[in-house]
Amino acid sequence: MASPSLPPSVPLQTAAAAAARFARIPSSVSLKSTSSSFKIPHGQQQQGQLENLHLVSLSKQGKLKEARDFLKQMDEAGVLVNHHSYESLLEACGKMASLSDGRLIHRRLGNPSRYLENCVLKMYCACESFRDAEELFDEMLEKDVASWGILISGYSQKGRLKEAFRLCTRMIELGIGLNSTVFTNLLKSLSDPSVLEIGEQLHSLVIRTGLSTNVSVITAISNMYVKCRQLQRAKLVFDQMVETNAVAWTGLMMGYTRAGKQKDALALFIRMLKEGVEMDQFVFSITLKACSGLEYLNLGRQIHGYIVKLGLESDVSVGTPVVDLYIKCSCFDSARRAFKRISEPNDASWSAIITGYCQIGEFEKSLQIFRSLRLKDMAMNSFIYTSIIQACSALADYNMGAQAHADAIKRGLVSYVHGESAMITFYSKCGRLDYANQAFESIDEPDTVAWTAIICGHAYHGNASEALKLFRRMQSSTARPNEVTFIGVLTACSHSGLVTEAKLYLESMSREYGVDPTIDHYDCMVDAYARAGLLQEAYELVKNMPFEPDAMSWKCLLGGCWIHRNLELGEIAAENLLQLDPDDTAGYILMFNLYGSHGKWDEAARVRSVMGARKLKKELSCSWITVKGKVHRFVVGDKHHPRTDDIYRKLKELNCSVTDVESIHLTEEDVSFGLPERKQLLMEHSERLAIAFGLISVPNNVPIVIFKNLRACKHCHDFAKHVSMVTGHRITIRDSCRFHHFHLGKCSCDDYW
Repeated sequence: MASPSLPPSVPLQTAAAAAARFARIPSSVSLKSTSSSFKIPHGQQQQGQLENLHLVSLSKQGKLKEARDFLKQMDEAGVLVNHHSYESLLEACGKMASLSDGRLIHRRLGNPSRYLENCVLKMYCACESFRDAEELFDEMLEKDVASWGILISGYSQKGRLKEAFRLCTRMIELGIGLNSTVFTNLLKSLSDPSVLEIGEQLHSLVIRTGLSTNVSVITAISNMYVKCRQLQRAKLVFDQMVETNAVAWTGLMMGYTRAGKQKDALALFIRMLKEGVEMDQFVFSITLKACSGLEYLNLGRQIHGYIVKLGLESDVSVGTPVVDLYIKCSCFDSARRAFKRISEPNDASWSAIITGYCQIGEFEKSLQIFRSLRLKDMAMNSFIYTSIIQACSALADYNMGAQAHADAIKRGLVSYVHGESAMITFYSKCGRLDYANQAFESIDEPDTVAWTAIICGHAYHGNASEALKLFRRMQSSTARPNEVTFIGVLTACSHSGLVTEAKLYLESMSREYGVDPTIDHYDCMVDAYARAGLLQEAYELVKNMPFEPDAMSWKCLLGGCWIHRNLELGEIAAENLLQLDPDDTAGYILMFNLYGSHGKWDEAARVRSVMGARKLKKELSCSWITVKGKVHRFVVGDKHHPRTDDIYRKLKELNCSVTDVESIHLTEEDVSFGLPERKQLLMEHSERLAIAFGLISVPNNVPIVIFKNLRACKHCHDFAKHVSMVTGHRITIRDSCRFHHFHLGKCSCDDYW
């Protein structure tokens, strides 16, 4: 790129003289100086060049108070304010919407030139003081086209189309020709299909006035049709343009992208490449968004490479769509690298990377970023809070989620219905079904999302009767159930042994509600049969359902075979499961335990050998409990907690009373141990450690709430029942399947889980 040069109209001698004068500017003057630090040099009162330069500097920095003070000094020193200073001051007043300062400057002008009157007019429009603007406009003795255009543009930019077109009609009646600026501003203000007819009239008027070849006007017409969702007409206008600019290309591309026509947007991009059109960051941004929508990873990578060559990778407007593309295409490492290269990430950039961490299950990392953003007091959007609530739900971090929700409300970033729906899910997953119910009942007219959230919440807690009662209430409302609603209904039936009801709901989905069942709904039905011990029915459904069985279909059947110790069907289910997903660790573990329960140790050893060959390991069991806002995590045999001695002392005390009733069935952890070793291993299960810590840390009247990443074993389930009976404590455990609420020796699941 060529270096900037002086315009040819400026003689070299004049430039040299100006440079010499500026070299003599006293050190007391600087572009950053304020009125208090600037003293008017003696002998400069008449010329006033430095004073006006300083006044312009203050106004451009938005320092209107300092500018007022300095104006007073200039008046006292008899220094005249030139029109450049007034223009700059009026522009600053408009930008900062400082009407009082603008009126002050207006009063100082006396009899201004038409140019300065137009500057005042523009300032009043920017401050939305249209009464002042109209008064000035009516008082102006000489109005030019620019004067009309400023007022029309002011009205149109603020959405006051009626007043804008009233002035436009007056211009036509007075025989004043509308120029390209007026047309462009009027067309830009038309951004809704409801004003399409007005846009068509303006288009016709443009043709009659001979401005149909003006690039800015015809671009505004094309973009008007885009915003009015008339993409075919926009494309027709675009194709007829003799000369195009970047705004025309990006406007049409953006229209295609917003309408979900990403392929058409990419076709335009390829056409730009072929025609050698100069591209900017906005073109790349829209193109990358189209690639994200289609998950076109290869094309997106090529565009990313082109961006790197042009040195635009650090630009936030381009870097953010790159990050978003890689997130959508599940390439998180690439997304992380692209994010690090953005020089100044904005809220959209942070939202994309936080969403990415949630997508790969690194919820704690997303919360860590969120905390740092709050400390920096950075701007945040609603998508960030949506991801954070999702992370808190996954981690069951009630305190952080509640803080994030309050923060979002304070910033005005939560839409009432959908915000409450997210919180219903959050409260449910944190074990606070009472709060979830309150959030739901506070919504005047719950939509489908809200109904689905509360139904799924009760299903997750094993409250089938309440979930189905809510579903019947939903049928009496204006909301209609969707696919996810029926997942909640079928899950509720499955977890409570309501097989007949589950079958009826599955069969009624399409017939009564117009919702076509998917493989997920059939998997829920397989699970209902399998849990109830109807293994042959489950197997027949897997074989005959209108979909090819997926891994989950066979896993549900295998889970039922493990519960009811059916080795024959279990082997069939495991074989099919591991063909579809040979790295499914849970499948190997279930089969290992099933063989062990039948005493088939050689077969069990072969299963473990296959796991070893595939380098598969069982996920480490982890349980956690929050006490006084702090999360305490435990793994099997954990001895790293500061209160380890107290925890194990409490465990020993509890185990003395539970040993006699402890089942000696084989455990999931290591069935090959002898009985003493197994008892010791059982004692050190992560949820037992968390329960013991809760007992020594939480008052008797406060429930102990524990979360576990894996399914709780039967021994620990029985242990929790026993502890709730002997201590009187209410204990809640959320494992990977559902919630278990223990009280006085009983569990809410009735041992059906």
